[in-house]
Amino acid sequence: MAVQPPRAATPMVRVPRPSTVDLITAELRSAIFSGALPVGSPIGEVEMASQLGVSRSPLRESMQRLVQERLLTASPGRGMRVSEIGPERVADVYDARLAIEAQAARLIIKAGAESVLDRLEAAYAALVEVSQGTDALAISDADLEFHRLLVDVAGSDRLGLYMSTLVIETRIAGLSGDGDGYTARRSISETYRQLLDALAAGDAFEAFTALERQFAEAVARHTGQAGDVDTVETPVTEAIAVITPIEVVDDEG
Repeated sequence: MAVQPPRAATPMVRVPRPSTVDLITAELRSAIFSGALPVGSPIGEVEMASQLGVSRSPLRESMQRLVQERLLTASPGRGMRVSEIGPERVADVYDARLAIEAQAARLIIKAGAESVLDRLEAAYAALVEVSQGTDALAISDADLEFHRLLVDVAGSDRLGLYMSTLVIETRIAGLSGDGDGYTARRSISETYRQLLDALAAGDAFEAFTALERQFAEAVARHTGQAGDVDTVETPVTEAIAVITPIEVVDDEG
């Protein structure tokens, strides 16, 4: 019997794991989104490194990433601060969101996956339910989750990446107002239902129109031009101490 040659080893792909810089970046993004790092607040390297339990080198690299994402702002002689998005810049955020989300809607319609629509309907139902309460941040979370899901289910990694930053910028815009808290719209805009119906009908133009109207309403509210809209406000506590220490990983291992 002929001796069989040894079988070549199956190539194994190394499973990537997040680096310390990745973990720090994710924690800082979360802190900015929650308001634990208030808009306009300075980021003290020594204090932040101590709270996160990391050295200053990976913290600096992480902060540079967030500067590139425009979530942090570097000022000569003033160091790093959490970015602010005033009324004059709100429309720009929503213009970018319209470009991303309208294309996501087109991709969803092109794919025609019914299960995707079911997930969006569930996210919409969650938004309707939470809007019956008085927690502005919870309403905002549900609202942004609906829009994040709209982009995620479209199946484009790049669109999802851009949207992840725009979601945080949207929250920053809400936290950059003159009030002492975060204000959210409590009444549900009819444009959500119009968007879902347009997706179900395969009508990309109507989906775009619904998003355009919805974002115009949001810009008007953020800039004080919305008129009589049912809103609720929740105080935002400056609680930097809620930042979770990072479990340092061996990036070389």
